[in-house]
Amino acid sequence: QVHLVESGGGVVQPGGSLRLSCAASGHFHTAHTMGWFLHADRQNLVATMAPNGRIDYGAAAQGRFTISRDNAKNTVYLDMHSLKPEDTGVYTCNGEFTIVTDTVTQREEHWSRGIQVTVSS
Repeated sequence: QVHLVESGGGVVQPGGSLRLSCAASGHFHTAHTMGWFLHADRQNLVATMAPNGRIDYGAAAQGRFTISRDNAKNTVYLDMHSLKPEDTGVYTCNGEFTIVTDTVTQREEHWSRGIQVTVSS
């Protein structure tokens, strides 16, 4: 079982900043690409990062958000700056993992519960 636990959401005024964290724990062999989507919808990419450093940003995040990763801790971070009201939403952490058991090796996708970010004056 893989668990993704987020922290760092909240309420911020327009123009402000927030930092989200997402830590993976549980029984897995390898953590592959990890990142965030809005409302657990793959059509709403915020940012993802692979272990080799490859990064993808959604259009709204480009230039304002920065994703980073600590592979030793299986944790990704999202630094959000110049926040706008339209950034408001549930930021859901997503990750792909290789699970190895005695009988099978397989790749699984997991989602966090999501964390609320509200940008409002």
